[in-house]
Amino acid sequence: MTYALPTLHEPPAAADGAVYLVASGDLRESANTAGWGVQQQLEAQIGAALAQLGRTLVRAHDVDPSTGHGFISSQRMGLEVFRSVPPTAPLVVAEAVWQYSHHVLAGLRDHRGPILVAGNWEPDWPGLVGMLNLNGSLAKAGIAYSTLWSKDWTDDYAVQGLRTWLATGELHHDASHVRALPALADLPDSAEKELGTALARQLRTEKAIIGVFDEGCMGMYNAIFDDELLNAIGVYKERLSQSALWAEMQTVSDAEADEVGHWLKAAGMTFRLGSDEATELTEAQLTWQHKMYVAAVRIADDFGCDAIGIQYQQGLKDLCPASDLVEGLLNNVDRPPVTSRDGSRVLFEGRALPHFNEVDEGVAVDSLVTNRVWTAMGLDPATTLHDVRWGEYYDGMFVWTFEISGSVPPSHLGGYPSAEGWRQDPVFFPAGGSTIRGVSKPGEVVWSRVYLAEGQLQVDLGRAHVVALPKAETERRWAATNPEWPIAHVVMHGTTRNQFMGRHKANHANIAYAPDVATADRALLAKATAFAELGLRVHLCGDVPLPA
Repeated sequence: MTYALPTLHEPPAAADGAVYLVASGDLRESANTAGWGVQQQLEAQIGAALAQLGRTLVRAHDVDPSTGHGFISSQRMGLEVFRSVPPTAPLVVAEAVWQYSHHVLAGLRDHRGPILVAGNWEPDWPGLVGMLNLNGSLAKAGIAYSTLWSKDWTDDYAVQGLRTWLATGELHHDASHVRALPALADLPDSAEKELGTALARQLRTEKAIIGVFDEGCMGMYNAIFDDELLNAIGVYKERLSQSALWAEMQTVSDAEADEVGHWLKAAGMTFRLGSDEATELTEAQLTWQHKMYVAAVRIADDFGCDAIGIQYQQGLKDLCPASDLVEGLLNNVDRPPVTSRDGSRVLFEGRALPHFNEVDEGVAVDSLVTNRVWTAMGLDPATTLHDVRWGEYYDGMFVWTFEISGSVPPSHLGGYPSAEGWRQDPVFFPAGGSTIRGVSKPGEVVWSRVYLAEGQLQVDLGRAHVVALPKAETERRWAATNPEWPIAHVVMHGTTRNQFMGRHKANHANIAYAPDVATADRALLAKATAFAELGLRVHLCGDVPLPA
């Protein structure tokens, strides 16, 4: 008996001197269309730089005449595109906008030639954020890659980096700012070491539950952590559904939603309101956000969650206003009270209910540990992730612009009177909803990132401070990025721009405040000790003082 066998695809051969390019895009066509111009600029700059080095840039997929852009906009499209990529050719993944990593992950897993993830150093679209997300996703997947960034691809750093990558297939950035945390037995005894060790043992013994309202937000493969790795440190997932959250929102009365709104306004928060549902923030949008807040707290109580994460961008964005107002409130200790359905209890009273925004499970682990360490030390445990958006020098300092889509706890802004609600951009948020807009207060912070690499849970920790910039400079940076989002002006201690970019394996960085330098240093030590006791590989980045 004979069978009809499938015809196997014969991969194409690489053209002499060719460097191939793919561009992973968004799942939201409105974002792809709006961001196509800046992507074209980046690709032209990279092509010109390669031409100066005697190479030719070849785009592996054409512009789609029906959409008007040339982004890979789905996983299926990515599979088809990579059929035309010579498997051993040098490959550039160029990112000037946000991208969904799973659109290209399958093709990159099988690619045998050198891979360069390239970004543009521009603030208007989150290209650097997309680049860092893809880097973190490749690190988790165990796919070898190099990465490089530039404003116009004519500077020496970028040109020399391209030359090295073309010659060797690899590009390594300076990582001299990173050192391993000494073994716990070698750390001097201290109250912080004792506290971190005790809290880690408590977590591993008593365990914690993170409520996941659907995984894989916006293609963030790097933000999905395997149960086996989480379970080993005492963290277990409660797999929840956004449809359950939407259903619970229907049970929250208008009167309960109004109570949340009255509380926020009495606390001093203001909202920039209008009447056009398509482009402005309205009272109706706020009502749905208040209902989501009440519903999320009640479901977290139902399942005994220690932290929760809402996906929103795939599903809920087509049903209701943004989750960001909810997320920021949950991470704040001082927030509108939510009672049980029968009114007999105030849920999570006097506590933050950590929310790991965009269902980033690295942030879930980080926020759990941070919340317990900071609370035990008598500090404000409000924590948030930020996108590593961009940065420039100001008055001799390199000042990062950290932003996130509206979900910063008000205490990071100095309190509710410093928080203002603006409507989310219709390009990404068709149903609108309020942000928690403001400027992060000056002060000492600990930054961190829990990530997966080499099949292990790892964490990078460092110290930084948030600076106050003149109002005109803040407004300039806001205008260059997303003026509706909260902003933090961050100066890292002992870590340069290029060191951070070459090392960081995520689009997000987590931050938590401390009242002064000494307390921040002590909190970092307690947090690092807790992670080490849990079995994570702990990396100290930049100037991190440890006890002698």
